[in-house]
Amino acid sequence: MSHPSKVWFIPVDEADTITAIADKLRLLFDRSGFSDAVSANSVAQIKMHFGEKGNRGYVRPELIRGITDAIRARGGRAVVSDTNTLYRGGRTNSRDHLQLARRHGFTDEAVGGGVEIPDEKDATSVASVPVAGRFIAAAKVLRCYIETPLLVGVAHFKGHLVTGFGGALKNIGMGCATREGKLAQHAAVAPFIIGKNCIGCGACRDVCPADAITVIDGKARLDPAKCIGCASCIAVCKNDAVELDWRGGTGSLPDKMVEYAAAVLGSPGQKVFINVALRITAECDCLAKDDPRIVPDVGLFAATDPAAIDQASYDLVCTKAGGFDPFRKAHPKRDPVRQLDCAERMGLGTRNYELVTVGQ
Repeated sequence: MSHPSKVWFIPVDEADTITAIADKLRLLFDRSGFSDAVSANSVAQIKMHFGEKGNRGYVRPELIRGITDAIRARGGRAVVSDTNTLYRGGRTNSRDHLQLARRHGFTDEAVGGGVEIPDEKDATSVASVPVAGRFIAAAKVLRCYIETPLLVGVAHFKGHLVTGFGGALKNIGMGCATREGKLAQHAAVAPFIIGKNCIGCGACRDVCPADAITVIDGKARLDPAKCIGCASCIAVCKNDAVELDWRGGTGSLPDKMVEYAAAVLGSPGQKVFINVALRITAECDCLAKDDPRIVPDVGLFAATDPAAIDQASYDLVCTKAGGFDPFRKAHPKRDPVRQLDCAERMGLGTRNYELVTVGQ
């Protein structure tokens, strides 16, 4: 068994105020020693998810302020950023995405640093990184994430309809990719319509960015030749009428995601990961709705090993749920740990961890 990676942890009580949680996050960043990675006059890139319109699960700007305060205390400066999405919504281009981020409270003043959405239409903002993977030969990522002296990945730890859960690995692998890179990861996702469940409401048709769905005789019809595999139709359907073909190549998405993460994590500079296991939902923050919690709040995690922090977060969420796996319950056909196995195989980290609870 590999040597365990340290994962620092601070529990959060549901009675804690947002200010108290921000203080805990600041303490976690300092006590873990990660604030020592900040050098004077350097710029740290904080990669996070600003949340889709109508979603409230994203990590709050007040919490990000806890990290930027710790960075500024060491003489550094922080830029808080995200990338544009593949699916249709409020985050497909940099202008609309930035406006949405500001409506969610992510202003320069609120987060204590710059707020940016890199525009990949500018060719200089994009990099193609060679990857020695089984599925990806070259990853298209945003250059800012591979040219920063310190990358801080802040992930809301929650469920995901394809990967089972999303944490540090997904935030970097999917989150740092360009729209072309996201398409490459989703390319084998093959949804199909379950006719007996479809009521012909047209929600899947309206959300499809590739115009691959029509409604004929009161039933949705999907054109596989047009489908780009973004899974927006699955996310929006309220009748369980859209499913993935797990017999095909859909199951390779976690591997591709981790191979993309390898492209970013293999770049120079230090990497720190923070998982916020609060307001834990069955789906990701890309859904334009306010999902209910599936388990009580757990706490805040920090590590330099993305596999270890995701494994620790996953384990403690299952413990908090009473010993069962809430992600497998929500997505029984998904394998949540496949991404962790792939990360170990790619040499990105280990699932073996030592949990260090930070005193207050």
